[in-house]
Amino acid sequence: MSCKVGMVSLGCPKNQMDAELMLAKLAKAGYEITDQSGLADVVIVNTCGFIEDAKKEAIENILEFAQLKKEKQIRGIVVTGCLAQRYQEELATELPECDCVLGLGANGDIVEAVEKANKGEKLCRFPDLSCWSLEGDRVLTTPSFFAYLRIADGCDNRCAYCAIPLIRGNLRSRPMDALVSEAKALAAGGAKELVLVAQDTTVYGRDRDDGASLPKLLDRLCEIDGIRWIRLLYCYPDHITDELLDTIARQEKVVRYLDVPIQHASGKILKAMNRFGDKDTLKALFARIREKMPDMVLRTTVMTGFPGETEADFEELCELTEAVKFERLGCFTFSPEEGTPAAQMPDQVPEEDKARRRDILMEQQAVVAQRYNDTLVGTVREVLVESFDRYGECWFGRSAADAPDIDGKVFIQCPKGKTLSPGAMVQVKITDTLDWDLIGELVE
Repeated sequence: MSCKVGMVSLGCPKNQMDAELMLAKLAKAGYEITDQSGLADVVIVNTCGFIEDAKKEAIENILEFAQLKKEKQIRGIVVTGCLAQRYQEELATELPECDCVLGLGANGDIVEAVEKANKGEKLCRFPDLSCWSLEGDRVLTTPSFFAYLRIADGCDNRCAYCAIPLIRGNLRSRPMDALVSEAKALAAGGAKELVLVAQDTTVYGRDRDDGASLPKLLDRLCEIDGIRWIRLLYCYPDHITDELLDTIARQEKVVRYLDVPIQHASGKILKAMNRFGDKDTLKALFARIREKMPDMVLRTTVMTGFPGETEADFEELCELTEAVKFERLGCFTFSPEEGTPAAQMPDQVPEEDKARRRDILMEQQAVVAQRYNDTLVGTVREVLVESFDRYGECWFGRSAADAPDIDGKVFIQCPKGKTLSPGAMVQVKITDTLDWDLIGELVE
């Protein structure tokens, strides 16, 4: 029986890496992969289970495909990813429309799962996480000119609100030689930008006894021909060393963009989160970064409404973000996750207060971001061309200050008849701003 397979991968780039590894196994086994899941015979829903909204999105996707299965438009449903790992048999029992449910350790069994789902047979498998290798061929789900490179999985930080260690286990850093080989293959395939991801990129190598570290890895990746930009996401603030900053400052290919999720600024709240530091230590960190690299673009993520957060604690957070003036900032409200210490803490904050504080912070950030964008008007920026906007009738791309799928775009006004190529690196003179985005003219 022929079988066409589609995949919907939800959540973060780390989950996307799992999806790409599974797709490669399916392609090698001879399955036809389609990006139109509704037209597939078997659909894989690679779920996220990090916070409540992500879980709802995953279940909505499963139910949508369950309806297509009921209407006989698809034959089978396979559920993988963090939600499957977290809820295991419970998920299979409560959503019987799912033919196969695989925990993360069973991702290597994806071919068998698709075979069974295509025949209407059941499979539920939840082996140890170590059974799933982080190595292997990938079917890229990003455009060829950029790719994510997962340098580690799992986390040892144990933040009180976070379910990731419950789902993905302890830190597992990949061998440096394997990462360099994979990066070379990506470069040979046309990748000009590598985006390094892990639950905490800054602790890469700490679980290994071969001397691997993030600075050493960056030095080796920068030697690869064809790679123009290397971007770091998910840098835990307490693990940012002078060695790392010096490496970033020395290596031109490592873009001046650092994603440092701080979550909060109040020492009381950070302690309750099982994180370290306070407003002063965080200020000192970012001052040190800007002193070494004045052109550094800083991104952070913060949380409002953690249990026990008072208006005074929130004010500390606002004061820090106003003082540091992060060029990029995201904010989400606290979500109590089963199995985490924070879910059982007293003094839970009402939802309306969480949302109000988030909105205040994002309004403040909109002003900061606009002021930053205004300073770019008149400058010339190198832009990685992504695609053509048929509504705006112009090309668009990203500067080094913009991470894919997170930050803004640069819309490029070209001379009439001028065609750009996705993946091209071009010079653009910024002429105006548009909300979080920039507008500019091609410099020829």
